Amino acid sequence: MRNLRLTLSFLRRIVNQGPILNTRTSLPNPDILRSISNITKSDRKIPAWIDASDPNTLSDLTDSFIVYNDFISEEEETSLMNELEPYMRRLRYERDHWDDAIHGYRETERRQWNAENNSILKRVSDIAFPPPTPKLAYVHILDLEKSGVIKPHIDAVRFCGNTIAGLSLLSTAVMRLTHDEDESKRADILLSRRSLYIMRDNSRYLYKHAVLGENESVFNGQKIERDRRVSVIMRNEPDKNISER
Repeated sequence: MRNLRLTLSFLRRIVNQGPILNTRTSLPNPDILRSISNITKSDRKIPAWIDASDPNTLSDLTDSFIVYNDFISEEEETSLMNELEPYMRRLRYERDHWDDAIHGYRETERRQWNAENNSILKRVSDIAFPPPTPKLAYVHILDLEKSGVIKPHIDAVRFCGNTIAGLSLLSTAVMRLTHDEDESKRADILLSRRSLYIMRDNSRYLYKHAVLGENESVFNGQKIERDRRVSVIMRNEPDKNISER
């Protein structure tokens, strides 16, 4: 304990006074520094939007998945839907998807947006795809009816890169992430209405993701009411160095 106090004092002096080492100064014991680091990690607050099966999965996912609640306002949600709805209502909900991943959906892609909505998507882009990350030009719009589901899958790497960012409109939903090689490693993610989620690296490549149907939509033991849900999804360009598993 005395060594730990001395080490903390040493670190404070570095922060407050700048470098103080000279040829006669000995570095702190590496084992003690590792202990401090581990204490910091274990004390990190668990986000309210995740319910993970175990500490390792929690660490893996909180390092590669994040949810920003209330990322957009009610007015901004209305603005997005006002632009999308005239086209979406002309489409019928589909029961089958080309890879059997989605049921009860309709979808489209959009490149041009009005000025207000373009500024919203720029905020998403700025936080999810900082330069020089090349994002796809087209934004994916996925409209799930109240009874619609997204089954567990990993997006094909030939279509997009390491980052997927999605705005959740009209309804809260529960996303389930399940490790592709060990189904005991999983987590439920609460995607609140008007939130933004960003999934990258490990959570994108190693975990299947699904959106639970209305009958399974439970988070931390609490029933989550599902309604029609529209996702506005942005992705970056595929990484040519990564091939399908």
